[in-house]
Amino acid sequence: MVEDRTFGNRMFTAINYLLLTVIALVTILPFVHIVAGSFTTNAELAAKRFVLIPTQWSFDAYTFIFSTNTIMRAMAVSVGVTLFGTLFSMLLTSLMAYGLARRDLDGRRFLNLFVVITMLFHGGLIPTFIVVKNLGLINSYASLVLPAAISAFNMIILRSFFQNIPDGLEESARIDGCSDFGTLFRIVLPLSMPALATISLFYAVTYWNTYSNAIFYLSDSDKWPIQVLLRQIVVLASGFESDASLDSTVPPPDQAVKMAVIVVSTLPILIVYPFLQKHFAKGALVGSIKG
Repeated sequence: MVEDRTFGNRMFTAINYLLLTVIALVTILPFVHIVAGSFTTNAELAAKRFVLIPTQWSFDAYTFIFSTNTIMRAMAVSVGVTLFGTLFSMLLTSLMAYGLARRDLDGRRFLNLFVVITMLFHGGLIPTFIVVKNLGLINSYASLVLPAAISAFNMIILRSFFQNIPDGLEESARIDGCSDFGTLFRIVLPLSMPALATISLFYAVTYWNTYSNAIFYLSDSDKWPIQVLLRQIVVLASGFESDASLDSTVPPPDQAVKMAVIVVSTLPILIVYPFLQKHFAKGALVGSIKG
């Protein structure tokens, strides 16, 4: 019986490995195709539907993208908005989540319900635009940060994580003379690094992928983030008139440049993710199912 169970366990493990390998390949191969396609020629892309290893290597797509300094300016804008926006959002989200996690907060149930309602109902595009305009945020970087400063979903995850911190730790901090802010920044936040890393990644991806807000609120093309500029590059590469002044003398390779655009826009997040991955699953799981 022991031998049968051992053989069954081995078969189960082998099938799991095989299944996970197939799923991993299905997930990874499309991105490998995108990367390989960005380094090949349009002729090869036209002749082959799926390219994993280019037979004719070409850097024309990246030469076209980086043939103007506007791409670096847009990258700097996206990096700046992502870094500042993530820090600002984490500060506001942490403060709000800690307040709503306190069981002695008057009106806590109503405030939590009010937050949940915002996940179900939205004012709409036009009212949001009017609010941003009346606040004087049009054509400013603040219009990319303030409207998305707090996500109700992220706040609820962080609040749930805070609720699972033992009350005794906070009581001990207060006995030692810590204020509410001191308890938050010295006790609660250091114990919540998995959740903070997870929520930070959520916010960073949101700010990095900022597209619609930039289209709606930024009229100056010099302030465009990378996503908007790369969209203009794709439009130009497709043979349509572009609103962006790229000042490029390099002829655009149509299909390859579209794939290079995807690589350029996703690479920074792929670089950051491995450093947060060890906290990601733990933070999202604990914050979402407990409390």
